[in-house]
Amino acid sequence: MGRRRYSGEDVRKVLVNHGPFYVDRIRGDHYILRWEPPADHDSSSRTVPVPDHDDLSTGTLRAIGEQAGMKDFQAFLDWLDRNS
Repeated sequence: MGRRRYSGEDVRKVLVNHGPFYVDRIRGDHYILRWEPPADHDSSSRTVPVPDHDDLSTGTLRAIGEQAGMKDFQAFLDWLDRNS
């Protein structure tokens, strides 16, 4: 069985609606999402470009997850499935 297909819109909506990200700007066909850490947090802000494509490749999904701070790729996909 192959993996489920994810569009850029699917991923963007989950990161914004169920995660700590907001749409900072749009550049071409990419949404640039941003996360600002709380004052008591010891990490820097995160910027995650999400292409507005109909089908994201596994490599693109992995890169989005890594930039968003994922620790486990399968857990990231499971989280997308639960929240989309």
